[in-house]
Amino acid sequence: MEPGSARYPLTQLRRGVLEFCVLALLAGEELYGFDLVRRLSDIDGLVTSEGTIYPLLSRLRRDGWVSTTWQESESGPPRRYYRITAQGRAVLAEWKLIWHSTVGFVDRFIGS
Repeated sequence: MEPGSARYPLTQLRRGVLEFCVLALLAGEELYGFDLVRRLSDIDGLVTSEGTIYPLLSRLRRDGWVSTTWQESESGPPRRYYRITAQGRAVLAEWKLIWHSTVGFVDRFIGS
């Protein structure tokens, strides 16, 4: 398998967990899109871009998991800030349970 190909397991895993990583970041504080991109890019192995994050944020907003507000910026145009909603917090809490369970049973097969 070639890294970066659609069948590469790490690529698929990253795609699958990215929205929950975004929700987890927003559970701590409201952030604007580019700040989310920067924070996610700082994590080794979680390579992401604006072209990935902004469509994801739009979907999370449509699903009711995040809400937005516009705030003035000292260094340019107003910024759209994202915050997790009560529904988003519930989804994140459920996902955490699923994640820990999944890690547990996968570890039984491949060893921890």
